[in-house]
Amino acid sequence: MYEGVLQDLIDEFARLPGIGPKGAQRIAFHLLEADPTDVQRLADTMVLMKQKAVFCGVCGNVSEEETCRICRNPQRDPTLICVVEESKDVVAIERTREFTGRYHVLGGAISPMDGIGPEQLRIRELMGRLASGEVTEVILAMDPNVEGDATAAYLSRFLKDMDIKVTRLASGLPVGGDLEYADEVTLGRAFAGRRVAGQ
Repeated sequence: MYEGVLQDLIDEFARLPGIGPKGAQRIAFHLLEADPTDVQRLADTMVLMKQKAVFCGVCGNVSEEETCRICRNPQRDPTLICVVEESKDVVAIERTREFTGRYHVLGGAISPMDGIGPEQLRIRELMGRLASGEVTEVILAMDPNVEGDATAAYLSRFLKDMDIKVTRLASGLPVGGDLEYADEVTLGRAFAGRRVAGQ
């Protein structure tokens, strides 16, 4: 335990996702030893982010305007909607340059253990977007875990009566991976999602 404001800073960093006590301590000491100008720039950027960053009124992605750049882009295919859990998933999919449609960010996944049910997600907003009849396919791009599977199953049941094709991202073996290191679930999904060779 350190005293005063240094320990307070360590405690604050430790509250962030993915940062444990040791990581929080390293970051705090890095900032303690850093140039004051760099620390001030970091602090100013965090404050500015909280003032300017909002969620897109259409898809729920992070934006600095009422509508994000993807929803404003007329080149994007309005008949395809890729449903993701978080904004960081949009970034991951965009990096592939494979998807040219639009997105819908749910704001999480169904997780009864964490008290998150369908009501806490942006499912009602998704249904509003689908009501126009313009969308022909919804791609469910949830994480391949228990919560993601539960969310995808819920949405599949919810959408089955609509005249919309509902698909789910394939999951399985990573490129460059070795079979011997794959866990049973990943290997099982790779078998379930297999396709004809050469296609």
